[in-house]
Amino acid sequence: MELSSEISPPPATGIAENIVAVRGLTKVFKDFWGRDKARAVDNVDFEVRRGEIFGLLGPNGSGKSTTVKLLLGLLNPTRGHIEVFGRSPDHVATKERIGYLPEESYLYRYFNSGETLQFFGKLFDLPADERRRRTQQLLEMVGLKATQTRAVGEFSKGMQRRIGLAQALINDPDLVILDEPTAGLDPIGCREVKDLIVALARRGKTVILSSHLLADVEDVCDRVVIYYGGKIHAAGALNELLAAPDAVRLTLPALPRETMQRLLDFIRQDIMADRVQMDVPTQNLENYFLNVVEKARAAQTQTSGASSGNRVAEYLRGADAAINVSDKFLQRLTEAPPKRQPPPAVAVAGTPRTNEAKLTALAAQPPDAPVPKTTPPVASNDDAKINEKLSSLLGNKK
Repeated sequence: MELSSEISPPPATGIAENIVAVRGLTKVFKDFWGRDKARAVDNVDFEVRRGEIFGLLGPNGSGKSTTVKLLLGLLNPTRGHIEVFGRSPDHVATKERIGYLPEESYLYRYFNSGETLQFFGKLFDLPADERRRRTQQLLEMVGLKATQTRAVGEFSKGMQRRIGLAQALINDPDLVILDEPTAGLDPIGCREVKDLIVALARRGKTVILSSHLLADVEDVCDRVVIYYGGKIHAAGALNELLAAPDAVRLTLPALPRETMQRLLDFIRQDIMADRVQMDVPTQNLENYFLNVVEKARAAQTQTSGASSGNRVAEYLRGADAAINVSDKFLQRLTEAPPKRQPPPAVAVAGTPRTNEAKLTALAAQPPDAPVPKTTPPVASNDDAKINEKLSSLLGNKK
């Protein structure tokens, strides 16, 4: 996946259809005697729209993982209603459109990376050629192409998360559910996963992200719900939830000391001095780390770990994803117009063909030369036979 220094969330697309709809969802776990043991999810309502990155947040045991299992049909709700693509989560055809990365990757430890993706591709009944093509693209995308012959059981946790992410995308799903996708990954891997999530949303995929790393959620999510005790205590768009309407931040270039003092004195005429704060803006540690690694990679420093800076798999980007629409338009404008070809001659029924030899002979004659008389063409034997056949069919006399 290509490494970007900043993540740009996908543009707002207005009102879109709901991919997931949850109403009054409740899940109560019972003990052996049928008594209520734990109310994991308690009367939850939310919806997830097409092309949206939706975050499930909350402390441990708040009900996030239970909600994910209910959406996947792995658990049955005690009460409430769930729709995924307008159908029940138990619908088999619906499951084919979902990609799931669990919190712990459950992989066959004696398979290598390529065999793992081939196995999951067969579960979705992908043709052999398509399986091989997607396998190579995904291994390159997650940075495991150089280690594809190693058994998965030998992988570190971060490398297992990478191959787990690849298997979740082997079927090119319309809904991707990621449970702690960046757990165990280095900062480069975390940024690449976030870039991939944004790329999927831009293509119209829907992503449900459950994570304890709030900085990751803040970078990519459009809307979030915050669980506690099985209930949703906050929900909405991130830019609305995090806004502080009672304060304004100004970012200015470095100013001379005298100019800065005059500006502060002017502001303090209307605002108390203790409410005015001034500091120097800084970049976050993630961006600084990525810049250092990018310079080291540009210097061709070798590494034996997972590679980075790889492109998103071609089939996940979609057709012509690398070319911008505006670029296509400019390309069309700058292309030379094609030469017009003369229209082909059309023979009209009843129109005699031009005799080029006769025209040449007539053009060579003087103007006062008599025009030669033309004789009607003599019908051939074939024409006579055709006329006779038509007369017999029409019942006329010969």
